[in-house]
Amino acid sequence: MPKRQASAVHSDASDDSDSGSEGRASPKRTRTQQHEAGTATGATQGRGRRVDGGESDGEGDADIVIPVAEDDAAFEAANLDNVRASIESGKKNVKFPPSFMAGIAEYGILQAIEVEQFMCHQRLNFKFGEQINFIIGRPNLVLGLFLKRFRGQEPPSKPELSLLENQLQSRTGRHGTGRFDPPMACALSSESVLPRSHNGSGKSAVLSALTIALGGKTNSTGRGSGLKSFIREGQHEAKITLKIKNEGPEAFKPDQYGDSIIIQRRFNKDGGSSWKIMDGEGKNTVSTKREELSAICDHMNVQVDNPMNVLTQDSARQFLSASHPHDKYKFFLMGTQLFQLSTEYDICLENIRKTAKVLVNKKEAIPDLRRAFNEALRRFKEAEKAREQKKKVDDLKKEKAWAHVNEKKEELEAKLADVQQKKLRIPKIQEKLDEAKEALQEQEAAVKACEGEIDNLGSMDHLQGKKSTLVKELRDNQRQIQSYNNDIRTMDTSISALEFAAKDIDRKIEAEQARMEANTKAKRDLVDRQLNDAKAEIDTLEARRTAINASLRDLMAANEETKAAGSRAEAEINTLRQRISEADNMVAKAKASMRDIFVPFGNNIKGVIDEIERSAWQGDKPLGPLGRYVKAREPEKWGEILRSQLAGTLTAFAITDPRDRDQLKRILQKYQNNNLIIIYEKDMFDYSAGEPPASTHTVLRALEFSDPWVVRIMINQARIESLVLSNQRKQLEEELTQLRGGVGFSLDKFSVRVYPEGGVQSSGLFTRNLRGAQNLLLTGRDPAAEIAHHEQEKARCSHDLEQLQQALNAHRVEFGERKKEVDKLTAEGRSVDDRLRKAKLRLRDIQEEANEELPADTAGYLAAKAEAEDEIASFKTQKEEVVGKKAKLMEERKGMEEQLKEVQGQIDEFSGQRTALENKMNETVTGRVQIQANINFYTKKVEQEEANVAKAQEFADVCQEEFAAWSESALEYCAKVETRRKPENIEREIEAVNKALKAREQKQGATVEELTAQVNKAREAMEKVDKEWRQMSDLNKALRKSLLTRLHRWQEFRRHIALRCRLIFAYHLSHRGYYGKVLFNHEAQTLTLRVQTDDQLQAKGTAEKDPRSLSGGEKSFSTICLLLSLWDSIGCPLRCLDEFDVFMDAVNRRISMKMMIDTATANPDKQYILITPQDMTNVTIGKNVKVSRMDDPQRGAGLNMTAA
Repeated sequence: MPKRQASAVHSDASDDSDSGSEGRASPKRTRTQQHEAGTATGATQGRGRRVDGGESDGEGDADIVIPVAEDDAAFEAANLDNVRASIESGKKNVKFPPSFMAGIAEYGILQAIEVEQFMCHQRLNFKFGEQINFIIGRPNLVLGLFLKRFRGQEPPSKPELSLLENQLQSRTGRHGTGRFDPPMACALSSESVLPRSHNGSGKSAVLSALTIALGGKTNSTGRGSGLKSFIREGQHEAKITLKIKNEGPEAFKPDQYGDSIIIQRRFNKDGGSSWKIMDGEGKNTVSTKREELSAICDHMNVQVDNPMNVLTQDSARQFLSASHPHDKYKFFLMGTQLFQLSTEYDICLENIRKTAKVLVNKKEAIPDLRRAFNEALRRFKEAEKAREQKKKVDDLKKEKAWAHVNEKKEELEAKLADVQQKKLRIPKIQEKLDEAKEALQEQEAAVKACEGEIDNLGSMDHLQGKKSTLVKELRDNQRQIQSYNNDIRTMDTSISALEFAAKDIDRKIEAEQARMEANTKAKRDLVDRQLNDAKAEIDTLEARRTAINASLRDLMAANEETKAAGSRAEAEINTLRQRISEADNMVAKAKASMRDIFVPFGNNIKGVIDEIERSAWQGDKPLGPLGRYVKAREPEKWGEILRSQLAGTLTAFAITDPRDRDQLKRILQKYQNNNLIIIYEKDMFDYSAGEPPASTHTVLRALEFSDPWVVRIMINQARIESLVLSNQRKQLEEELTQLRGGVGFSLDKFSVRVYPEGGVQSSGLFTRNLRGAQNLLLTGRDPAAEIAHHEQEKARCSHDLEQLQQALNAHRVEFGERKKEVDKLTAEGRSVDDRLRKAKLRLRDIQEEANEELPADTAGYLAAKAEAEDEIASFKTQKEEVVGKKAKLMEERKGMEEQLKEVQGQIDEFSGQRTALENKMNETVTGRVQIQANINFYTKKVEQEEANVAKAQEFADVCQEEFAAWSESALEYCAKVETRRKPENIEREIEAVNKALKAREQKQGATVEELTAQVNKAREAMEKVDKEWRQMSDLNKALRKSLLTRLHRWQEFRRHIALRCRLIFAYHLSHRGYYGKVLFNHEAQTLTLRVQTDDQLQAKGTAEKDPRSLSGGEKSFSTICLLLSLWDSIGCPLRCLDEFDVFMDAVNRRISMKMMIDTATANPDKQYILITPQDMTNVTIGKNVKVSRMDDPQRGAGLNMTAA
């Protein structure tokens, strides 16, 4: 046989748009690949194949060309009889079929289907027969009625003729313009025109539902490009439920699914899709994964995407009308799965070729590995001489091991001694702890004594009561003075009214006197002159008295103001003198601070610090004074308040060990200092939790620190992180309220406390004048600036003092001059009062004498005038009394003010005493706190020492365990070796021996161990590669041999299927009286039909027709024969075909139906689902055939299937 080289064959067919990369072989090859027959890379259907990578001796790189097994003629001659006998056996089964249930498939066939809201169906459900199923629509009975009437010679009416014409046009698909020919209609027989169902009844939807439910691609249905297009119009979701038989010994997971498997798929307009795979009863959901569905289909050999298994309406039409031989050959390969099998063989060929190339490379490396092994072995033998020195090194290592054990023993003894030493320290610390506890009791007694002194001091409630009384009396005095002022104004008003009435009476008297003037003019003139003279004298004296009183009031008021101004001047002069003295003192201190920066912190603090530096301390060196590490951020604004409140802490020293307290105190007292001593623990704690929000200004934020320990000391001592600063008392109170309580200081000198549970307490902030140089704290100025500042302050105070002294002298002179004037006016007032009294007596005498001689009317006027004058005099007298009382009240007021000042002084003195006692109390409490801190320190110290003992004991125990472990390891390594040498000495000797070994090794290029490892490694590498090469060569030979056998069998299988197809095709054509054959050209990949019809046989022609020259019915019948021939070679238990008879006439359809039923009967283990729009009235239906009629879908109602 000639050998032919394989060549790639390409086709113009394109891949399915929905298919992915499917060149890989599936595990069981039951899922049909969607590549076209001619597009697979390296596909060599029908050709010899060339395998590269073999050796000339069976393992080399010579090409192995696989010959074609046999040509078609030889294969047909050899196998024709056997194949024909097999086909004849199948024919006998059709003629003498077994019982209906014999041979029915036990799994993989459909039992029922149900769809909801799918395509045109609202709801569709029916059951399938186990072998042959015809799905048809409701027939159009109108045409049948007409045919019946024609055969009965009943002429149709015009409406009936019109209806019949429409039916025929719908049947034939032709629309002409001529009229209907009744004779032609009458010539039609029941076999030439059959009633058919309406289009659009939803029959094809069954196969689409079947394909989608089993995971097939949507475009393979020919009804849509995506799942959403299958949802019934106006609906959101569709559901398909499929029931598959699952019986027999080869059922799929029968323990989970039972005798049936229900597959349910849902999908919606949003693109969502899900499977639910349940048992036969639909109660238990076994899986929701597509992998489970694929496993079921693979196990049952269901190939829903195989175009030969499920021929949809479009696929059937394409298959029936396809005229190109290459397309038919493509259906042949893909339907029989030969294409997929060939593709997998190509992959195997490629893998064998690659493996052969790898084996060639591996074989070339074996000689090099063998040479490397021999060289390593030679060098190893030369290095064997160094083993004697190696033994000495081993002996030294044994000695070194026991030297380490001895060293660990010494370490263990030292740790045990350390444990005992630490245990001895605990009683000493416990003794100091007991002393601190006794000191605490003494301090508690001192605190109680201070509390008793404060209680014995009493209270200043009586002074406060007296002060309140004086304030009330002053207030009453002021009210009484105001009342007198009101009385004086009232009397002034009354006097003015009486004087006006007296003047009116004078006018009346003058009129009366003018009338009487002629009679008593001389005498009357004398009396009038006397009266006028007396009145003039009284008026002059009263005016003088009034002027004297007014002058006295003005002079006394002016003197009071002068006296008050003098007192204020004296107070300011005293204050200025004190400030000048303080300024001098501060200048001196500032000048001293230029030489000594520690002046603000106490007496000779520099000497204290020097002595601290020289002394030894139990804990850390004392830290202080603390103020040297603190600065104010806004000294002009907050310096005074912060200095007055933190002075004690700023001058304090801090220690970490209470035992250093007495030593530090002696050093301070040595230099006449009494600074506070604080015991602190070096804990870099986080204080941010105690701070208010960042928007709140606190003492901590108003200060700047250069030492982090000082920050934490002042936080512990003064809580500076929570003390709030604000400009005004009200604002401070609001801020503290928002913070839910706290303490703070305001710039207007108030201390405010807000309690968490509610309530506010505020008091004036006493910014005391600090002692001496402490006023230099937190000023923000250097010594030179301090000197300039205080000298400028002294100059200003001296200038103010001089001016105030001059003003005070002027006040004194002015007061003395006014005092003289007051004395002089007082004497004159007494004289005027005496003369006024006498003048009034003389006026009364003259008036009485004159009244006796006057007429009655005149006398009445005079009496009224005298009465008015008496009232005027009375009012003036009362006024003088009120003025006198007012002056007396004024004098009393001065006395009360003096008393109030005295009481306030007593209160201030009492407050000073109480403050002193409270300060003493605070110092005592501070001492108690310090002692408590000492107790805490010693308690922790005891705990720490106990922990140290425990830790040391733990180390000793670990060392004991290590000693035991080392001893055990040394014994395992070698017997005990007595030695007193140190491991270091032994190590030096080992190094000397190793040095000698290295000299030999340098000569050899490696150590003995390395050479041993190299020999072993080289041997392993050589043996491994050689073994792998031999194993892989054997495997590749076996694979190549197996592939050759499979390729031969593949070719035989293809030829066998082709031969069987040819014979069955001819057999099926014979049912119609036709003769034909199938021509396969495996090289060109074509399948050609040649058919000789009955008219050709009658004409005794020998020419065979190409299918394109056949009529529509002949072509459809021939293609159905080909389809049945191909179905005979497919192993899937399911065959589906839609509208296979669409182009057939009645005769061809009847014969095709009978053929298909006979073929199905001969294959009882296959299930057929055939969809036709034609009626089944002329088809003989057996027990194994089930016909389901489908009504046209109605809107708003489900679609029912009824068995015919």
